[in-house]
Amino acid sequence: MDGTDARKALAPPSAALLALARAALLEDVGRGDVTSRLTVDEDARALARFVAREELVVSGLEAARAVFFEAGAEITFISLAGEGERLPAGVVLAEVEGPARPILAAERVALNLVMRLSGIATFTSQYVEAVAGTGARITDTRKTTPGLRSLEKAAVRAGGGTNHRAGLDDGVLIKDNHLALAGGVTEAVRRARVGSPHLLKVEVEVESIEALREALRAGAEVVLLDNMRPGEVHRCVELARTESPGTLIEISGNVNLKTVREYAEAGPDLISVGALTHSAPSADISLEMEPC
Repeated sequence: MDGTDARKALAPPSAALLALARAALLEDVGRGDVTSRLTVDEDARALARFVAREELVVSGLEAARAVFFEAGAEITFISLAGEGERLPAGVVLAEVEGPARPILAAERVALNLVMRLSGIATFTSQYVEAVAGTGARITDTRKTTPGLRSLEKAAVRAGGGTNHRAGLDDGVLIKDNHLALAGGVTEAVRRARVGSPHLLKVEVEVESIEALREALRAGAEVVLLDNMRPGEVHRCVELARTESPGTLIEISGNVNLKTVREYAEAGPDLISVGALTHSAPSADISLEMEPC
């Protein structure tokens, strides 16, 4: 089966991924890949392999496929690993075959995406493993790369985490600045409960046990315990479970791989970790190419 037939065998990437790929290629390639044009024959063909250079959790291959799809009509992209699959070092994630020049032009954009997204998935999996057996779930935040949120949140899911709000229209989360401008916890929660659609839960961020009591009395359905020490979290969880057993309890702040287990054992339902998307190291993946 030639490249054109192989492309027909798969549905095209989504319009959103193709738009992302187009913008990223325009940024990187600009008016053309001068080096490849000068050094590689126009009719040369190549086989390229994405190779894991460390143990990792896979994410982003569909985004990479979109990049090569956008780069050239005769390029074939074959995924050899699934989203969320854990692979040891040395395993081939995907193969790309076709005209060498467009493969060379697209390789850095595609590799950047797979490295970034697999890095997030791998980093997330470490947090998930660290809290295993506690009942706490690891979730992300809105601290994502502008334009890449949907892909980065998919990478969090691939690593075993869960997603928080997709955007500001996706839920009510009253934070410190809202509290300052609305006049306090009680008034902010009252306004949110009166004005929000009935399917949206109202969550409020609190920084003390006194503010937690006020939020529970005001009717908050979710509380976010922000920047508390594990002992404080434990006391707040006990209070919330006693006074409002159905309230969902989330914690955030001061959480890293060294502390997350202790926080999880304090009893929250959710632990939100901004580092999943803003500080995950990229996975070590190479793109190895040969003529064919």
